[in-house]
Amino acid sequence: VAMETVSLEHQIQSVQRHIAFLKKEQMELLHDLHLEILRLQKHCSELTHDLEIKELEARQQDVLDRELEEKCRVREAQLQEKEKDNLELRKELRHKETLVAALRSSLRNKERRFLEELKRRSHRVTILDTELQKQTEAAAYLS
Repeated sequence: VAMETVSLEHQIQSVQRHIAFLKKEQMELLHDLHLEILRLQKHCSELTHDLEIKELEARQQDVLDRELEEKCRVREAQLQEKEKDNLELRKELRHKETLVAALRSSLRNKERRFLEELKRRSHRVTILDTELQKQTEAAAYLS
């Protein structure tokens, strides 16, 4: 019986040592798990923060995109207006070029008629001058 008691006491001590060992292992495991939870919570917070920043940047980019699209629409409307004005100015320029061509043609015709008239008058002056000389000579001869 004493041997059984000693053996039983050894078994109890052995079980107690195993229990103590398991408790220690469990405490270390719980501690490690707690640290891992804290690390994961921190990582989750960082990811959440990063996501919030990216969402904010995305919203800001959306605002910028809309502003740029609006500016583009305004610029395109201005460009169309300028092209329309340009087209009207080209039409006006073609019209004025036509008027200038007509005026040049008219001026050339008037200049040609003036030169023809000048030639006729010059010829007439020459004829009259010749007659005057003849009459002067005849008057001189008669005197």
